[in-house]
Amino acid sequence: MCYSYVVHLRRTMSHMQSTSISPETGPIHVAIVEDDHDFCSALSQAVLEAEDMRLVGIAGTRLAGLAMLEGPPADVLLVDLGLPDGSGIDIIKAASTCWPSCNIMVSTNFGDETHVMRSIEAGAAGYLLKDSSPAKMAIEIRSLANGGSPISPIIARQVLAHFRHNSNDGNENFRMQEPATESSRLLSVREKEVLDFITKGFTANEIAKLMQLSPFTIRAFVRRIYSKLKVKSRTEAIYEARALGLSLD
Repeated sequence: MCYSYVVHLRRTMSHMQSTSISPETGPIHVAIVEDDHDFCSALSQAVLEAEDMRLVGIAGTRLAGLAMLEGPPADVLLVDLGLPDGSGIDIIKAASTCWPSCNIMVSTNFGDETHVMRSIEAGAAGYLLKDSSPAKMAIEIRSLANGGSPISPIIARQVLAHFRHNSNDGNENFRMQEPATESSRLLSVREKEVLDFITKGFTANEIAKLMQLSPFTIRAFVRRIYSKLKVKSRTEAIYEARALGLSLD
């Protein structure tokens, strides 16, 4: 475990970070579930050295990771799949429920199609292999928090191959024929509230202030809404909401 190392770094970095964070957006709160001591230490240092990030939790096992989810939610959760007492996929599934606004990214040595697809289906929005440097991962954390989906090139190819295979089997046609109302039923109360503000023309920062949440959290909600409604823009989201007759009030 690298917890004591991180505590030391927190103390030495606290002054520099406190003077550099934008008061409007606030820092990106990052939690890590990683059992590799060296990689955990390097990744933790990269996060602590980033002026717009805060390291809020570290776990080195599946059990500790699940326990961490009982605390305040992070904006970004980094999860290793190969934990000593089980799979990180269990943590991803639990985080999707316990921390619904959190952006989850896999950081692991496992790059086979089975692990990739199970992680994405469980709720991961990014998937990076550990051949990425911790410094680059800090950049990808920032991208994830701002609505991106960082993914290693080799993983991207596997995902594309998977969907090509499904398309050839006719699964894509089946998904296109699903009633649009099924998407609307998946929207949570919070997501409907965000969508209501979107239809009224509020920006992400304005919605964040109105709902007393961070802009990163609102962007996570927006991304989930777009995904569930199968749209790619604010205009499409508004149109789809009205077409489906969603009750937003």
